[in-house]
Amino acid sequence: MITQKEDDWLYTISSKRKLIDFNFKEIWQYRDLLLLFVKRDIITLYKQTILGPLWYIIQPLFTSVIFTLVFNKLGNINTGIVPAFLFNLAGISAWNYFKECLTGTSSTFTKNQSIFGKVYFPRVIMPMSITISNLLKFGIQILIFLGFYLYYLAIGKDIQMNVYAFLFPVYVVMMALLGLGLGMIISSLTTKYRDLTVLVSFGVQLLMYVSAVPYPLAEAKLKFPALVATLVEYNPLTQIIEGFRYMLLNTGAFSWFGFAYTLVLSLFIFLFGLVIFNRTEKQFIDTV
Repeated sequence: MITQKEDDWLYTISSKRKLIDFNFKEIWQYRDLLLLFVKRDIITLYKQTILGPLWYIIQPLFTSVIFTLVFNKLGNINTGIVPAFLFNLAGISAWNYFKECLTGTSSTFTKNQSIFGKVYFPRVIMPMSITISNLLKFGIQILIFLGFYLYYLAIGKDIQMNVYAFLFPVYVVMMALLGLGLGMIISSLTTKYRDLTVLVSFGVQLLMYVSAVPYPLAEAKLKFPALVATLVEYNPLTQIIEGFRYMLLNTGAFSWFGFAYTLVLSLFIFLFGLVIFNRTEKQFIDTV
């Protein structure tokens, strides 16, 4: 009987995993599957809908209009020389990408248990595909933002980008890491505690209001109680959205400390989420 040495095997599937295991080689081997999942997420999202991809445009525009009427007109929140609608559109576009990454990846195990129970592939591919596919939606919304940006420039509004615009890709990566990390943590917990799915949808709505999406950070420091203002300021999402608006609209504040703090925290949350995700995938099929 001829036996094959383990070193000669093309693939080894084992429950023994490192604490932090992000096997780029294996993910690259399954890149076709990753692209297939990305394509699936894009195509099926608005399948059998009347307006289809137009929802990518309608949602941020209507939300920006509502925020402008409620917070800026009725609530008298000051956005300085930047038009309130453009200010809100910038914040909502950034927030939507994080939110879609978080909510999409937070149900990875429960939504895909039938696939996970039948065939092997690196499980992390599934939440990665959601994060990548959401880049298309984010890109469309950024194009809409740039369209209105050019319109306000054409009518003489004093708005401009600044030199920090080169950090734009880094802010996108931080949003993706935060959404992916938190999503993997929640997805792992929901294999045992299903009611967390209700908490996620409710919690995400509340999180938006403590992330300086509908108001500038300066207004929070001015009008909120000290404890709440501190909570808002050190929320990493606040730093991302405030930095996002600062580099695109030259409004608000930017600090390298806030940038470094957010980058380190995003990496930590992602790695922590990856550890929890890898530990859960070993026995989740017995609990879902």
